[in-house]
Amino acid sequence: MAKESLIKQSLPLSLILASRFFGLFIVMPVLSLYALSLPNSSPILIGIAMGGYALTQVLFQIPFGFLSDKFGRKSMIALGLVIFALGSVICALSLDIYWLILGRLLQGAGAIGGVISAMIADLVREENRTKAMALMGGTISLSFTAALILGPILGANFGVASLFWITCILALLGFGILWVAVPNAPKVTYSFAHKGKEFSVILKNKNLQIMNLTNFLQKGFMTLAFLMIPIALVKGFEMPKEDLWQVYIPASLLGFFAMAPAAIIAEKKGKFKSVMIVGILLFVLSFLLMLSPNESVFIAGVLVFFVGFSIHEPIMQSLASRYCKAHQKGSAMGIFTSFGYLGSFFGALLGGHFYAFFGMLSIVMFVVIACFLWILSFGFLANPLLQKNLYLHLKDKESAANWESLEVLGELCGVIEWYINQSEGIVVVKYDKHLLTQEEIESFVAQHLPDFFEGLENMRNSAKELV
Repeated sequence: MAKESLIKQSLPLSLILASRFFGLFIVMPVLSLYALSLPNSSPILIGIAMGGYALTQVLFQIPFGFLSDKFGRKSMIALGLVIFALGSVICALSLDIYWLILGRLLQGAGAIGGVISAMIADLVREENRTKAMALMGGTISLSFTAALILGPILGANFGVASLFWITCILALLGFGILWVAVPNAPKVTYSFAHKGKEFSVILKNKNLQIMNLTNFLQKGFMTLAFLMIPIALVKGFEMPKEDLWQVYIPASLLGFFAMAPAAIIAEKKGKFKSVMIVGILLFVLSFLLMLSPNESVFIAGVLVFFVGFSIHEPIMQSLASRYCKAHQKGSAMGIFTSFGYLGSFFGALLGGHFYAFFGMLSIVMFVVIACFLWILSFGFLANPLLQKNLYLHLKDKESAANWESLEVLGELCGVIEWYINQSEGIVVVKYDKHLLTQEEIESFVAQHLPDFFEGLENMRNSAKELV
């Protein structure tokens, strides 16, 4: 039953995000040639047409996340899908490079990745969040692989414009999924102590800073890898372009099957940081293997890279969502996602420069040094397992309405935050397990808030045992 609930809560949102990624990447294998055929095109303008969406993603992720905290997740996701569909129509109808650039910029402006991550975090309890993020990562991985395979085939047979029409249709289908299959985010009342906190608090959060850096580097190395892999295979090893799928499909499947074990080890065994570090070490190994002049060794490096990248996916967003307050999720995940797109942009920019002027060895040296510093940063990351959630069931709606009386929970040393999920009729208390135990919270509630919660008899028994 819990598994069915998890799928119901996260799969529709995962499909919306995956279809959006599919729409963005289905044109990537053929976009440069298409843009070159348009009037007024130039190498610089073609580059903007290809990567401009990442810049508008960076600019609009944070506003979308912030507004979703204020006006609701579903409304902002709907707005983002409409903007994305409009951008796709402009791209499909573009008669010169400038209209194509405008359409691509609009596609990126519908920046809903962070909002979707925040909504999944709203709907799924923290204990199951890594599984939900793994499901989202898996659907994105499959859509990405399908885009790489279908893009050249459909573009060659029906024209590149048809790919943008497919993207528009997918955005509209996503709009329908949003309103039909996505449950409403729970109505939440936050502790008075957390209201009015400034946006700068999120930016100054040390743990979120490390996670933002992590997303920046991970996505940057992904773009860097996708820049050099096809060039090396086609130009270096003389592999026909139409055979690239023979490398991408096995690599994507390996990465996909690596997600579940990574999520289980991180969630069940509490090895979040260890799994992240293993992924970074696999990055190092993969780039070292891709230095080889032997084609088989190079392809082995590609396979290792996909595994390292994929085991990060279900963990990073789950971790980032744990380091912010409940009322900050939209803004925090918007910033987190922006860093990822910024990493994608700089990965392509720096990677192309390094590859053109200094060669493959310079890229590998840069990656190894950056990964070493990346691993060191995890020494400053707090262990998320020190934070636990306790779910207390309210007796009735009147208890939720009198939430000011629950402010007494803030007097307990070790309570990080608390909030009321009015949709489920529960109070969620997040606490530091090294400073406070579940039994101590229940004892406190039984003594100070006897008229608010169900199951007080069990709490009173816990209190007697403590005495």
